[in-house]
Amino acid sequence: MAPTSLPIQKVKNIALVAHDHKKKDLIEWAQWNKPVLQSHNIYATGTTGRLLEDVLEMRITKFQSGPLGGDQQIGAFITEGKIDFLIFFWDPLEPQPHDPDVKALLRIALVWNIPTACNRATADFLISSMLMEKPYQRIVQDFTDYQQRRI
Repeated sequence: MAPTSLPIQKVKNIALVAHDHKKKDLIEWAQWNKPVLQSHNIYATGTTGRLLEDVLEMRITKFQSGPLGGDQQIGAFITEGKIDFLIFFWDPLEPQPHDPDVKALLRIALVWNIPTACNRATADFLISSMLMEKPYQRIVQDFTDYQQRRI
């Protein structure tokens, strides 16, 4: 399976997701990084998206809430190349009724090699990277051979 290179443009498509107990952290983080985030396209699940619109004072593309399929919608956008970057403040100590969806979203982000932060420290490092200001070529494994073997 040969790798292929997929572009991430200068203006990133960033998905912001947070579990209930982490929404406050994500909102504070977004407010702190408002100038950077306003220069990108922001996507979010349900309630998180509505809260972010107020804080960031910009239009957010909103999906369903996570338990209603929002995590899966973001995962689909990742596979279609429509999401470049994932900030997902998830709560590892709180059981989630949609835990399989959460794990699937994180797996998709890893498979498609998009930058992913699951906590504030990692999000700080990613958002402050010099790569945020320019295009980037991410390497993604070509799964054609894998798919053909599975048929």
